[in-house]
Amino acid sequence: MSALRIAVVGAGYMGRKHIRYVAASEECRLAAVVDPAAAAERAAREHGVRYCRGIDELLSGEPIDGAIVAAPTGLHEEVALRCIDAGVPVLVEKPICATVASAERLNRAADQAGVALLVGHHRRYNPAAAAAKRLFDDGVVGRLVAISTIWCMCKPDSYYAAAWRRQPGGGPVLTNLIHEIDLLRYLAGDITEVAGFTGNAVRGFATEDSAALTMRFAGGALASVVMSDSAPSPWSWEQASGESPQFPASGQNPTRFFGTEAALEFPRLAVWRYRGPKSWTSPLAAEHVSVPDGDAFALQLAHFAAVVRDGAAPLVTGREGQCTLAATLALFEAARSGTSVAVTQAD
Repeated sequence: MSALRIAVVGAGYMGRKHIRYVAASEECRLAAVVDPAAAAERAAREHGVRYCRGIDELLSGEPIDGAIVAAPTGLHEEVALRCIDAGVPVLVEKPICATVASAERLNRAADQAGVALLVGHHRRYNPAAAAAKRLFDDGVVGRLVAISTIWCMCKPDSYYAAAWRRQPGGGPVLTNLIHEIDLLRYLAGDITEVAGFTGNAVRGFATEDSAALTMRFAGGALASVVMSDSAPSPWSWEQASGESPQFPASGQNPTRFFGTEAALEFPRLAVWRYRGPKSWTSPLAAEHVSVPDGDAFALQLAHFAAVVRDGAAPLVTGREGQCTLAATLALFEAARSGTSVAVTQAD
């Protein structure tokens, strides 16, 4: 079976990561790197593949089987639409687009063309997320009542040397918090209402450095989330999951789910249940759930290959990406208006 020819569009931080994974894959081969920057040309030369300055140059050349779009968010719609028009399945990095309207246009085009559109919310592929989903589906937690989650880390000042990270849209809500929101949607269902605040008191940039929000889910559960990229803490997905070696593991769980039958710590799964009658006077005991090892990015790429080659159903569709984007952007609207904001679901 021949390897799928996959092009990576965009050679920034995430693009280079995708390049490494595609180049190392047995199911895929890196067909091209697309980006006008000199660093992209060097990456293409390093891997011995075609270099293209733009998407039109890519699509007018040697055929490809799929494309991973890791260009700046504002270019996602334009680049992905060109691929879809050419019949090329696309995996678009999160967020799917800069606006919900843009995401809707992209999804409508993919639906009409019958071309697969996936969104790179890679955490859904983490074995801990899959194991937690099974616990919910099997009724272990019972009816979900409430959720508490924290994402707090301290980014170095050098992180903000890039000007776009200091401007609206470049802050931690759309860079980091959107991951937490997508995981909560995956495990708890659609978000119907958001209220909250954002702040920039620490760094003073035009974009936020902290946020606090509450969310209502379609099933009735409520969630509270606290986020900052300016505060040292051991409570973040990166430190808990061990997903990336650049973040030292803390062993601390940042998320807790509360159900009518049990509480669940996540992503290092621990199920807390009463040892006696279901009453606050009964002692609680934790059962730790074993989770197999697995690299979420490698699993995401393997899934993309299965969608392209075998027609497998996408785990994170364009519509899923649109719903996560809508819930995330609702935080900014709620912070501006000082009221709760209803979240419109994708059709």
